[in-house]
Amino acid sequence: MRLYTLTSDLHGELAHSAHNEQFIKDIEESLGENFDYRENDFSDYGAAGDIIYVRTGGTEGIFRQVFKGHEGARVRLLTSGQSNSLAASMEILSWLGQQGLDGEIIHGSIKEIVGELQRYYPSRHAAGPSLVKHFSGRKALAGKRFGVIGQPSDWLISSAVDYTRAKSLLGAELVDIPISELIAAVSEVSTDGAPESLKPLNEPKFGKLISQADMDGSLRIYAALKQIIAKYKLDGFTLRCFDLLTALHNTGCLSLALLNSEGYVATCEGDIPAMLSMAIVRQKYGKSGFQANLSRISGGNFLFAHCTVPLDMVSDYCYDTHFESGIGVALHGVLPVGPARLFKLGADLEHCLDERINIIDNPYGENLCRTQIVVRSWADRDKEVGKEALRNYMLREPLGNHHIIIPQ
Repeated sequence: MRLYTLTSDLHGELAHSAHNEQFIKDIEESLGENFDYRENDFSDYGAAGDIIYVRTGGTEGIFRQVFKGHEGARVRLLTSGQSNSLAASMEILSWLGQQGLDGEIIHGSIKEIVGELQRYYPSRHAAGPSLVKHFSGRKALAGKRFGVIGQPSDWLISSAVDYTRAKSLLGAELVDIPISELIAAVSEVSTDGAPESLKPLNEPKFGKLISQADMDGSLRIYAALKQIIAKYKLDGFTLRCFDLLTALHNTGCLSLALLNSEGYVATCEGDIPAMLSMAIVRQKYGKSGFQANLSRISGGNFLFAHCTVPLDMVSDYCYDTHFESGIGVALHGVLPVGPARLFKLGADLEHCLDERINIIDNPYGENLCRTQIVVRSWADRDKEVGKEALRNYMLREPLGNHHIIIPQ
């Protein structure tokens, strides 16, 4: 069984070969055979049984490049529960679906993974009723104006939105704003208007110590974003935040947490469908939403994570560094346990996921984005079909990687 790998440069800890990973060793032991390692050489990819191990997030654009010329191949994406591997695979699978191509994600316990590897996989829609529904909220965002600060991140390969369709279907106006404008504004603002209610700095659980200079830099990003909101008369925005890592050696995580809690819609990675999803949530429920990646599925438990969360959603929080880069100021927040909704508007603006869920736990584990919650399907309280339907959606027909979670 040939194993090809996708690894982002953002994850230097995985620079070594995949065959050294305990995750892969455990699979091989259970399989009773070793993989034929092809690493990142996709020149002969496409045989039946070929596996692509998506080792990290940020690999979606890499996949699209190496997949050129292999469009007839059946795509099987192996994922771990670490380093945004599952979230990246969901974005890839969503892109494949948009191209009319078939694929699946292989994820779960070692026993479940081995069972999937040994099976010839079915159509992406063969595992039961679809949770993807028609979105009926025509003109749901009429009169609203949203900024796209920088372009969508390169790895959001299935998340392109047609601005004209956004206006005609949702009533939302999308405005492109160069990220250079934000970066220039950061050097000109002060932190005098910083919220006084913010907690003092704490020692991070996993990241390096955060200095007052790091905090001041984060608050300058917040102040500069408020200037841009006022200048362009925005109801919200999405930010190509990873560009700030090199330009400012900081992140937008704290800024988004604050601005969402102040009533704006603020999402990261330049993800326009996530921004519109969060705007619909705020319009419908009058609440902030948590933009998160699905990181791990274990039985009926679905672990979502991200490095920012609106401060008006949490009962408590502390600071840590941004997960992928290890710099800046990110947040670990505690969300209320209980009923919630899971929502995502597709990039076509005509389909959505809108499901009741239960938040059951707030872990704080290593090698994941800093705010982490575990949810279960609402239907799973009474019958197994709820768990399986949600699992099938995530592994067979996701509408991209980021989803919005709203406590009810």
